[in-house]
Amino acid sequence: MTAVRDAALSDAGRLLDIYAHYVRHTAITFEVAVPALDEFRERMRHVMQRYPYLVAEADGEPLGYAYAGAFNPRAAYDWAAETTIYLAPDAHGRGLGRALYTALEDRLKDMGILNLYACIGVPAAEDEYLTRNSAEFHAHMGYRQVGLFARCGYKFGRWYDMIWMEKIIGEHRAEQPPVRWCEHLTD
Repeated sequence: MTAVRDAALSDAGRLLDIYAHYVRHTAITFEVAVPALDEFRERMRHVMQRYPYLVAEADGEPLGYAYAGAFNPRAAYDWAAETTIYLAPDAHGRGLGRALYTALEDRLKDMGILNLYACIGVPAAEDEYLTRNSAEFHAHMGYRQVGLFARCGYKFGRWYDMIWMEKIIGEHRAEQPPVRWCEHLTD
């Protein structure tokens, strides 16, 4: 059985293992070196101070994670968040991505977030390091492309494009209530 729950800092090792695959073997992330466990844990802690960080697990084993972060640190952007998702390579096709992103979106709506953004690497032509699967997943989840940066990421001796995709999940008002930040730091 699969469950989606809040991440705990004690999940950092397994989540880093999932992320390391993408750093080493894909251009899905433009990061080129796997971060140290302490650095990854600190990244998690930083996110968890204000935003949801979720884990999908089956039989107690994390198979993927999703989180949101500041789209931009300036206060006028508080109602916008950047979303991120990674699944273990053998966990694709089980509905975990949809479950994680649906739960993340629900949490962000409850906080008062209105705009979601995803920064996605895309190839001019698909190759062994990057396909359009992430962009297609986001489109299936209701995101639409709003920007393209041509050949802005260089990894594995190849240039890759990056797109921004956007999804509006709330009502924009003349008098907008403030965002209700979350904090769920657990070990």
